[in-house]
This record gives sequence, C-alpha cells and structure tokens, in this order.
Amino acid sequence: MKKFIPNLLVLALAAIAFACLTWGFYYEWPDYVHVDYGIPLTWATHTYITIIGPPAAPWRVDLLALQIDLVFWFGLIVLAAHAGKILVRSD
Repeated sequence: MKKFIPNLLVLALAAIAFACLTWGFYYEWPDYVHVDYGIPLTWATHTYITIIGPPAAPWRVDLLALQIDLVFWFGLIVLAAHAGKILVRSD
C-alpha cells in the first residue's frame, strides 16, 4: 500500500489544482456583475454587466497571473511526489 502513496498524492493535488484554476467566484454588485477565476491569484474575469450596460470585451485574462498559478500548483504536485517517494523509501 505504501508504494501507492506518491501516486495518490499526485492525483489528489492534481484534482485540487484543477478545481482551484477553474473555480469561479460570482460577484453581484448593483453596477458590476462578474465572475473571477483562479486561486491563489485571479487570472481571469468574466464581466456580465456594468453600470453602462453589457461590456464590449467581457473577458479580461492576466496571463502572468495564470503562469504564476500554474507554476505554484505544478510545483506543489512535484513536491508532493518527491515527499511521497521519500516516505516509500523510508521503509
């Protein structure tokens, strides 16, 4: 069972990373309705409506924030795999 720990850690963190990168937080203010995507950094905003009406460009994507998020989550996955291999070797 211990030999499956690295795989389980990687799969669990991959699922968490996928959820954190694609989860949207819906904000409904009287003059601005939008959804923000990304944890820990907001890398995309989908604007539905503003005080002057529907926006001309409803999506705003910050590629640097997306890259930082990807490096963060993939780094955690690599660290989890490494920690799992250390746990397996300790026997």
